[in-house]
Amino acid sequence: MFDHRTVSLADQVYQVLEKDILSGKYSRGDLLTENKLCEILGVSRTPIREALRRLAQENLIKESGKGSVVVGITEKDLDDIFTIRRQIEGLAAGLAAEKCSDQEIEQLKSALELQEFYLLKHNAEEIKTMDNRFHEILYAISGSVTFYSILFSLHKKVQKYRKASIQSKSRARESVEEHRQIFDAIAARDKEKAVLYASQHVENAYNHIIGKD
Repeated sequence: MFDHRTVSLADQVYQVLEKDILSGKYSRGDLLTENKLCEILGVSRTPIREALRRLAQENLIKESGKGSVVVGITEKDLDDIFTIRRQIEGLAAGLAAEKCSDQEIEQLKSALELQEFYLLKHNAEEIKTMDNRFHEILYAISGSVTFYSILFSLHKKVQKYRKASIQSKSRARESVEEHRQIFDAIAARDKEKAVLYASQHVENAYNHIIGKD
């Protein structure tokens, strides 16, 4: 199951557990014990303990007398995450419009076109994958390591809610169209529009998640 040659075993266990928590495989209140996880993942206690320690630092679990209790992402967390994203994602897009190279624009275009392709194929899983890719490239080409680190982490933390949005055909289509607007603004080096469209995209995503659209 795990590749011992590249990333450390503890890192791989952490990535698996983080994904399972953020995707909703483990629900809020579920109890995770070292014995249970050793059996499921087929690894020793040492990488399990390290992974659990990191998950606790991320406030995705909390310790109890019987094991680790899944906290996950609460409604308050969700509101806070989108509040932060609304404030800085537009700024990142504006920086991208100012600083990106032709090669970086082509990378963003490729992710967008693949997302548009999978939208036509109604392939929700690949749409989500390319949605991740589009945002990751956008954050990277802003040129700000700080923006990239914050936004990439926050975007990952709401994957359960994003998956539900993408499975909605109407929202999936709207999201891809919004990505096209963002891309066109960045490709035109139009900072003002890039900021506007990226901020609106975050707002629309949040409104869909909480049922306001």
